[in-house]
Amino acid sequence: MARKYSKGAPKYVKRAMRKRKRGALKSGSGGKVTSREQAIAIGLSEARKKGAKAPRKKRPLIRRV
Repeated sequence: MARKYSKGAPKYVKRAMRKRKRGALKSGSGGKVTSREQAIAIGLSEARKKGAKAPRKKRPLIRRV
């Protein structure tokens, strides 16, 4: 079975979690991040930008009536 994440992806998540604990992690709008889930999302997003293998974000299904 193939790995879902590359070995380098957790490094970015770990870095984001440390920044969140120190109170230095900022969201895209500039606000301070306090949510654990948001810190993980930011870490995975940075990993994707750097080319690490990480699953894509889930997109909501658009329903047309």
